[in-house]
Amino acid sequence: MQELHDAPLAPLTTFRLGGPAARLLTATTDAEVIAAVREADASGTPLLVIGGGSNLVIGDKGFGGTALRIATKGFELSGTSLELAAGEVWTDAVARTVEAGLAGIECLAGIPGSAGATPIQNVGAYGQEVSSTITEVVAYDRRTRETVTIPNTECAFSYRHSRFKAEPDRFVVLRVRFELEEANGLSAPLKYPETARAMGVEQGDRVPLSAARETVLGLRAGKGMVLDPEDHDTWSAGSFFTNPILEPAAFQDFLGRVHDRLGPDVTPPAFPAEGGRTKTSAAWLIDRAGFTKGYGSGPARISTKHTLALTNRGAATTEDLLALAREVVAGVHAAFGVTLVNEPVTVGVSL
Repeated sequence: MQELHDAPLAPLTTFRLGGPAARLLTATTDAEVIAAVREADASGTPLLVIGGGSNLVIGDKGFGGTALRIATKGFELSGTSLELAAGEVWTDAVARTVEAGLAGIECLAGIPGSAGATPIQNVGAYGQEVSSTITEVVAYDRRTRETVTIPNTECAFSYRHSRFKAEPDRFVVLRVRFELEEANGLSAPLKYPETARAMGVEQGDRVPLSAARETVLGLRAGKGMVLDPEDHDTWSAGSFFTNPILEPAAFQDFLGRVHDRLGPDVTPPAFPAEGGRTKTSAAWLIDRAGFTKGYGSGPARISTKHTLALTNRGAATTEDLLALAREVVAGVHAAFGVTLVNEPVTVGVSL
């Protein structure tokens, strides 16, 4: 297991931000992951687990404990059952399932990060969420000091949330198991309107798997959501804010504010959510509050391609990024009475 001291963490994140770790370990096997976690827990050392770094905002002062980078490998396909090691590159794994003719995660192509992070955030895009195909998550339980297998029904999946996110200091994901679908080379039914429109089909239709994947990659690239070292619009964590889910009274108040600000004929995006609530669009809120694409004059700005992405233009600090995020949160709340919540995990800092 590789060990470094005073090690830069910024290169391990898609934001390319954050100070150094006092100690950085890189684990390439499950046994090494468990050993590192047990050592940190036994000594009382703060532990930061890093996968692909696509969902991390690390403070400029860095991390004073042990950072554990999970670099395990493992892609095992048996029929329609898939097991991924936590360190597998997610977008590469998606490509391999498409090549194998299996449907279920093809619209999650291009999402940066590692496989182990997908159940934590219940990663989703373009009408698919990993919770619909995950069968089990194998994790190390820091409370019981045992390796456990947690079935889907016990993962408490919800919109961009899970049991693992709710208990961030308890579980370290080691492996993720999926059940995919063999549909004669076709995708799962397309649920997302933008994807269907781009392919010239109706929602609910199936299309060739490779075409679905390529279409999603094209849509994501057009929004700066596919990593490209030369494109600063991709120096981000993807969507920085989750789409707000509003209680009935809060949604009615929101509608009133929209009509007061934008006119009685303006209708904001609204989608039914669990428990009689309504989900609206964070991107719409940000744009209508005056934070348009490219907003900002400093080294951290809103992406020129997508209002949901906050970006490092090359010389930003984490504090630059957070200042922009706070400005957006305050502006949206002032305009519409809705408080945006950050999607990335913050380390040593907060909004």
